[in-house]
Amino acid sequence: MRFAGKIVVVLGGNAGIGLAAARGFVAEGAKVALTGRNAATLAQAARETGALALQSDMGDLAATCDTLARVAAELGPIDVLFVNAGVGGFAPVADVTEPFWDGIHDVNLKGAFFAMQAALPHMADGGAIVVTGSIGSVAAVPGNVAYAAAKAGLRAVVRILAKELLPRRIRVNMISPGPTDTEIFKRDSSAEEISGLQDFFATVVPMGRMGTSDEVANAALFLASNEASFINGVDLYVDGGSLELR
Repeated sequence: MRFAGKIVVVLGGNAGIGLAAARGFVAEGAKVALTGRNAATLAQAARETGALALQSDMGDLAATCDTLARVAAELGPIDVLFVNAGVGGFAPVADVTEPFWDGIHDVNLKGAFFAMQAALPHMADGGAIVVTGSIGSVAAVPGNVAYAAAKAGLRAVVRILAKELLPRRIRVNMISPGPTDTEIFKRDSSAEEISGLQDFFATVVPMGRMGTSDEVANAALFLASNEASFINGVDLYVDGGSLELR
């Protein structure tokens, strides 16, 4: 029960890694609030976890501010903030448009940064922030320029925020998943396409398979817990060895 009596907010907690983390936090005693854009999946997540579920888009800065203020008003000071919401998109450099770039950065970098900024007045000293990055921020994957740039920028934010928050004893860390078998990965894909991608990633990941949402969420819970009390400013790769063993 590492989070007994703790108030935890999961931004982007209605599916995949975020939902797996919300389940874990609840199972270990936390009072959890989670957000998401999709009303149907958000309602299902609320029924499953018993969490306070608030519909909010991290690309909407005013909505994020209002949501975090409401959580603090209803549940109390926030002990753990898990910034997990994000969007993806692939396009080669020549095909990247300004709207495509902005659509990714408005959520993954700008939205994430201002969500953390908005949460700070509502956070308890001695708390923890965990941010979902990506190994794509350091891997030269063709077509991934907009997403990789956003996550690389977010990595810089984590370092600086961790330094600035030392006086408040709020630790700030990042988890960077590799290929992970989530619903986002399967969205708008046929069973044949999904199977083909799973087979492909089995050849790319040294451990021979994709990761699961629970495996990535477990890393987030560890960094948020007192077990990681002397870990600050890191980027933890949860990728089956994709970066370090290549």
